[in-house]
Amino acid sequence: MIRPTLFAIAAFAALAGCMPVPAPAPVPAPMPVPAVEPVMPVTPVSGVAGLEEREPDLCGAKNYTSYLGQPGTLIPTMGISKTYRVVEYRGIEPQEYDPNRIVFRLDASGNIYNVDCG
Repeated sequence: MIRPTLFAIAAFAALAGCMPVPAPAPVPAPMPVPAVEPVMPVTPVSGVAGLEEREPDLCGAKNYTSYLGQPGTLIPTMGISKTYRVVEYRGIEPQEYDPNRIVFRLDASGNIYNVDCG
């Protein structure tokens, strides 16, 4: 009985030595890197700031530049006949644009630091 078992083991060993070596798994080809397009800077269209077109000094803000540095309490005494808005330091300002309205912007100490239209 030893012989058939020994014969089977010997046959298996002989056949195992004749089997081909499995091929290695194929290595996937590297993916090509997409070309990076250069980023072009966005240049604003002249005369356009934000979503609305800004007109050049329709409100006459240049007439009030002599008040720059003066206290904001002088604004009601200026005799302004147009609509105007006073924007406090770090105050919330509505975003509707009116090219005929004068806007006085105040600094932290309450002085006028900018006059423009809006």
